[in-house]
Order: sequence, then structure tokens, then C-alpha cells
Amino acid sequence: MSRKPPPRAGRSRGRVADKLHVDIVTVEGRRFRGDADFVVAPGSEGELGVLPRHIPLLTPLAPGSVRVRNDGEEQLFFVSGGFLEVRPDQVTVLADSAERADDIDEARAEEARHRAESLLQQKLSDADQAAASAALARAEARLRLAELRRRRRV
Repeated sequence: MSRKPPPRAGRSRGRVADKLHVDIVTVEGRRFRGDADFVVAPGSEGELGVLPRHIPLLTPLAPGSVRVRNDGEEQLFFVSGGFLEVRPDQVTVLADSAERADDIDEARAEEARHRAESLLQQKLSDADQAAASAALARAEARLRLAELRRRRRV
């Protein structure tokens, strides 16, 4: 009776070793599920690029864009924060909120930026100051992603 050899590193549940399985989820539900060659996410210390066979990690996310590239096509998402979990063959984005770049309402994001900037001009408690700063960061990240989406269409 022969024993099966253990699965090779980089293979899991029948997926090819040169792809990542990607899930982007929020409390409201799944925003994306698919495979990718490469994922870029806004880590708390800067952008983080993930390729297949990346070492496992768990890191907080800053507001910004998540880019999922597969077979030359790239999908863009805005996340307002959350966590990124990486395994050698899987990336999970657990986002506070997430939306596709195509769904960003630029006028609404611009209004949110003006509201946050206006609040920051006032004398605020430390908690209100932090909330206004976070709102400004989210609005600016949405606007940057909308601009990136617009440039790529031209």
C-alpha cells in the first residue's frame, strides 16, 4: 500500500500555484471573489503588493484602492479600512466598506471632502478631530481612485 505524497507547496484545493484566490468582503457581503496574478492593497505603512506564494501575514488596511490584476485585466476597489489576510495561495480583504471604482460618485466624494475640511477648520474635541481627519482621508482616497479610473479609460 503506497502513501500519497503531500501536496506541493503553492497548491491548494486544486488551484494552480501561479494564481491567488481573492475575496473582498464587508459586513454587508462579498464584493468580489476571483483569481488573480497580483494584488495591491493600501497597508497602514504604504502599499503592499502580493504575489502567489507570499508569506502569510495579517495587516491593517488604510483607506485606499485595492487593485486585483488577473490575466492582464485589472479591477479597482475602494476600501475604507479593515484588514488584509495573506496566505500563500489566498488573499482576503476584510473591509469596513468596499466599492468598485466604477461605482464611486465623485460629486459625493467631493462634498465629503469639503465637509471634512470645513470641520477641521473648527475647534473640535480630539475624538471629533480624529473622525474628521478619517473622513477626509476616505474622501481623498475615493477621489484619487476615481481619477485613476478616469485616466485609464482615456
